[in-house]
Amino acid sequence: MRQRTVEIVVGAFMVAGCAALLFLALQVSGLTLQSSEPTYKVYANFNDIGGLAVRGQVSMAGVTIGRVTGISLDPDTYQARVEMEINKSVDIIPTDSSAIIRTAGLLGEKYIDVSIGADTSYMADGDTFYGTQSALNIERLISNFASGK
Repeated sequence: MRQRTVEIVVGAFMVAGCAALLFLALQVSGLTLQSSEPTYKVYANFNDIGGLAVRGQVSMAGVTIGRVTGISLDPDTYQARVEMEINKSVDIIPTDSSAIIRTAGLLGEKYIDVSIGADTSYMADGDTFYGTQSALNIERLISNFASGK
């Protein structure tokens, strides 16, 4: 009987460990098991996205307000066009706001930070951020410093 109790405890410990690993994997990857709330799409054009990926976070004042849903190359301007889905509950982004690519944490995960403007009209579905700031490219900085530029 004691052997069976030990096996049940070890099995329960293994199930809890696997559940914890699954939870951590979902948190790190940015995937969620929750249903998503209604969203609207906005766009931004960048000269260099520097490793920004689809499913990257979009945040404002440190709060996640949406996700990056698509990245493509604009054939007319040769810039990266980033498509973002913003939660409908955040419908107060002024039209003169800026989208800035920033780096989070030690692993260098890229996300878009929305810097608030002062306009009295707000962004709607299909609008494009007028002001953008591309990602900081560390390799380019080191290369320019090493070559004396």
